[in-house]
Amino acid sequence: MIGLLTLSCEKDDICDANTPTTPRLIIKFYDNQNPASVRFVKDLRITSIVDGVEKAIIFEKSNTEILNDTMVTLPLKVNENLTKYKFTFNSKSEIQSLISIDDLTFNYTRKDEFVSRACGFKTLFEMNASNQNPIIINETPGITAGNWIKGVQITQPKIYNENETHIKIFF
Repeated sequence: MIGLLTLSCEKDDICDANTPTTPRLIIKFYDNQNPASVRFVKDLRITSIVDGVEKAIIFEKSNTEILNDTMVTLPLKVNENLTKYKFTFNSKSEIQSLISIDDLTFNYTRKDEFVSRACGFKTLFEMNASNQNPIIINETPGITAGNWIKGVQITQPKIYNENETHIKIFF
């Protein structure tokens, strides 16, 4: 009888919190005049854009979980090959002319990978050479600078984990 109880038991289907899941995009900000130096972004606000309309605040300075003053982590859409965000510099300024906005579109390919029965699948992303314009600034393919963003560099096109910077933004 005890043998039957032992054989009929299954491991709990609980996904361990330490199991790697779908990684977020890691962006680090750098000084355009001194490209080796990281730089703090004053009053950064990032909102998602869906069908040309701002939908949700993804990041605001008060949310320290995803920013350490020079870096931000952003989710990418797992059901589409692009994600758009509006990056607002100096967003809390009362002087409108000091607020500067750039829209960034991230184009990528997706690959779903089975993690476990308990955790299901995770999605991995790649911004590779097959994407003609992996990052588009202000809806204009081919430009390299925006209103406050002076340059964007992909440092790791394979977004498989959150252990390294994927994109550098210079301003």
